[in-house]
Amino acid sequence: MSEVSDSIHLRRFCRISLCERVPDESTVRKLTRRIGGETVNELTRVLICKATREKRFRARAVRIDSTVIEADVKYPTDAGLASHGVRALAREGRKLTKMIGESAVRVRDRSRVMGRTLRAVTRTIRRRTGQAKAEVLQLTAKTGKLLERSIRETRRLVAMARKRSRGRGAQAKLKAVAKLEQLADRCEKVTEQIKHRLADEPIRDRLVSLADPDARPIRKGKLGKPNEFGYVTQICEVTENTKRGARGLILPASSLPGNPQELVLLPQTAQELKRLGLSPREVALDGGFQPGPTADTLAELKPERVFISGRQQPGSKRTQRRLQRYRTGAEGRISHLKRRYGLGRSRLKGEQGQKTWTGWAILAYNADTLAVRAR
Repeated sequence: MSEVSDSIHLRRFCRISLCERVPDESTVRKLTRRIGGETVNELTRVLICKATREKRFRARAVRIDSTVIEADVKYPTDAGLASHGVRALAREGRKLTKMIGESAVRVRDRSRVMGRTLRAVTRTIRRRTGQAKAEVLQLTAKTGKLLERSIRETRRLVAMARKRSRGRGAQAKLKAVAKLEQLADRCEKVTEQIKHRLADEPIRDRLVSLADPDARPIRKGKLGKPNEFGYVTQICEVTENTKRGARGLILPASSLPGNPQELVLLPQTAQELKRLGLSPREVALDGGFQPGPTADTLAELKPERVFISGRQQPGSKRTQRRLQRYRTGAEGRISHLKRRYGLGRSRLKGEQGQKTWTGWAILAYNADTLAVRAR
């Protein structure tokens, strides 16, 4: 928003006069979430249909690849999540206590003792000795016990607030109670994760953030980022040719909760191509796709050639090199979207927030593509 406030050209584009104040970034984010991801995807579909109808855009080839949209969270640790939970429960508990006018039941703020424990964890890790791991586990167990105390106090406060949620302002009190109870449930899941870790047991469906519970840990085998936390999204770009530097239009992204494989997201992408009436001649995919299930999924589109990187494919070596080079361009396109259009990290919370954020990035890219094409 600072760029808009300092630019006359952008103010004219946004229809904001020089004497008007530019809306705050949080206001724009709330409006963006209110519109929703499905509405933005529908705008993208209208744009693609307009390009095929009026701009003579012909989808002759398509390349599909998946990427991770990072959630707006810091690197999670069990002790860090416990500390966040203690502070969040105390903060929301104070708000609810003030609303119901009850001072006897409250959630104690244990952030100071939690902070001392986290600093002890940091000092212990720096020693790099054989006993450091056992001491860190003991300190982590301590953070879990502190969080359990806050949860018990929260449950008592919630029970008291439900009894007093009558008369004037009852709806607001019940809404605050529901919010605090939901937060307590998430904190309880953090304590269960700590217990599983102390018992050296596997943790299924790990919670990595209290603010964004839909985010998941994802391992893609990258050297620079072995662990990422967010959402897996499949990007599909349709182009008019497979030449070097081919730039096309991107379809609404396919996404599912958790860490789905390529083949799990492919039916959504194929359905999107069918919905828009696009029948590409060639389809380029990376090595994560299996030939048999992929051919069955794309059968209705009737492509002339389906290229999967690293697999034995019929055709000349020249065609193989051309499609391999074309498929590699999907990596560059994803990098371009992350660097230029903010696709690297979703600033909106939750699965629906990620879909909305991704939809806006794709819509902006397609609009730029058509603007370059019209020159």
